[in-house]
Amino acid sequence: MNMTPNIISTKDLSYISDMFDWNFNAGKIARHYSKEVVSEEIKNFILQVYNLHVKNCQKCIQMLGGNYE
Repeated sequence: MNMTPNIISTKDLSYISDMFDWNFNAGKIARHYSKEVVSEEIKNFILQVYNLHVKNCQKCIQMLGGNYE
């Protein structure tokens, strides 16, 4: 049986890179604002948003076969 090579096209790599950048920047912004907020309820919500973006960054790295620590 013929197997598809395990490669990523240049276009796919560019899009994955863009997805990582979007999530990384959104995560940085969320983390910044979590430190600025006084309300614990809002702070916890913003930290959930931050964690979502961190997980998305991890998924982008995993798509490329890398490890995230």
